[in-house]
Amino acid sequence: MASVSPRSWCDRSMESRSKSKSKDENGKVYLVGAGPGDLGLVTLRAKECIEQADVIVYDHLANAEMLGWARADSELIFAGKKAGEHTLSQQEINALLVEKADGGKQVVRLKGGDPLVFGRGAEEAKAVVDAGIA
Repeated sequence: MASVSPRSWCDRSMESRSKSKSKDENGKVYLVGAGPGDLGLVTLRAKECIEQADVIVYDHLANAEMLGWARADSELIFAGKKAGEHTLSQQEINALLVEKADGGKQVVRLKGGDPLVFGRGAEEAKAVVDAGIA
């Protein structure tokens, strides 16, 4: 009987990427929903992706305690938007996700709640796909 490794999918993805990474290989972008704010309600998959991310682009609705799961060398970029106050425009956020992944980085776009409900996640996903990044 074959044994199953307990490592997470993010770990396996990072390992295979680091072994076969060419100079111009693209990274990946993960749209991660931070849920309603309670750390106990975040999925294990979301936590794994945050723990493995090279770059985390987060908004003001995500529970800041989640950033504590990030690696010490992860780049944390605040991209919060409130009515009338935008740190980055939506176009700048889209370009940032593409730029970081184009550099071979694993990028997490951490958004409060569900990234596809009122979160412009579909727009961000389209920009990433249009740039040829998974």
